[in-house]
Amino acid sequence: MKRMLFTGGGTAGHVIVNTALIPAVQKKGYDIDYIGSYNGIEKELIAPMEGVDYHSISTGKLRRYMSKENFKDPFKVAKGTFQALSVLKRKKPGVIFSKGGFVSVPVVLAAKLARVPVLIHESDYTPGLANKLSFPFADRILTTFPETMKHVPEKKSEYIGAIIREELFLGDADAAREMTGFSDDKPVLLVMGGSTGSETINTAIRDNLDQLLLNYNIIHLCGKGHREEAYNVKGYIQYEYVKDELKDLLKLADLVVSRAGANAIFEFVALKKPMLLIPLSRKVSRGDQILNAQSFERQGFAHSLEEEQVTKKSFLEAVRKLDEDQEQLKTHMEKYEVEKSKEHVIELLEQYEKRKG
Repeated sequence: MKRMLFTGGGTAGHVIVNTALIPAVQKKGYDIDYIGSYNGIEKELIAPMEGVDYHSISTGKLRRYMSKENFKDPFKVAKGTFQALSVLKRKKPGVIFSKGGFVSVPVVLAAKLARVPVLIHESDYTPGLANKLSFPFADRILTTFPETMKHVPEKKSEYIGAIIREELFLGDADAAREMTGFSDDKPVLLVMGGSTGSETINTAIRDNLDQLLLNYNIIHLCGKGHREEAYNVKGYIQYEYVKDELKDLLKLADLVVSRAGANAIFEFVALKKPMLLIPLSRKVSRGDQILNAQSFERQGFAHSLEEEQVTKKSFLEAVRKLDEDQEQLKTHMEKYEVEKSKEHVIELLEQYEKRKG
């Protein structure tokens, strides 16, 4: 039996690459298992996928701040490790692909105990905490940014570039117009705050809504629980979250305002979408999105505005500057080649899977 197991979760960024790879390896005849948390976003995105057996385990949170929950987490990770080990012994996958996030740590630990090879994918400029903990037990580490190679064990690491979902290139602008109800020829501004939404971005858009609507139709992915019915006006439409429809909305969009998660911004550059990036602040993160945004700005792919700099006036000015510079940004993005990263990852997975037994 040809079988692979995938893991990763906590945020959409730790899952989306897996949704790109899983259908491709299924077409090659592999049965697929997925280990995730009991109720994280990974379950929402993966469990409905046809032909995927989803297994839930206990997970810790890997907090970077003091909390009494930190004392419970080692026990949760230990429990999750034995649960994952049970899945591995029962399903006997030939290889595991880990996208990171706190749920992946017990899976990688179990893989070491079960002697199942692990490939880890790191999307961000610098590795996340979960992946750092997992690196010693990995057989292969794959990076999206070439600069990340300075932060990972060199001998077992490889820069491969971004893994882009092929369906994003199949967007239908007419379907998006029908979905949004936009009927005029104004350019479309797509605003994304990540899977959980961004209060900073949401506020900046709504505070400037009257002014922005003079020049744009606006699609606002505001995050679950962040719709504001008071702002239901012509030319502005809110969605808490979209999945299959995203490709159509991206096709319709002329400009993008977004957080700076690595998977999303590489998708924007692959689609040649001029972007204003507002990375997650260092106050609530390890600063990975700031580094992502700075890298893209250096390469001429994006403009960026740090969260602490966002005001009603600065945000409006940043959108205006993005509009002015969009052709220059597109010219730089034309030089970016969408590498055959997905095909290379699949080849590596097949190589390790064939070693089993």
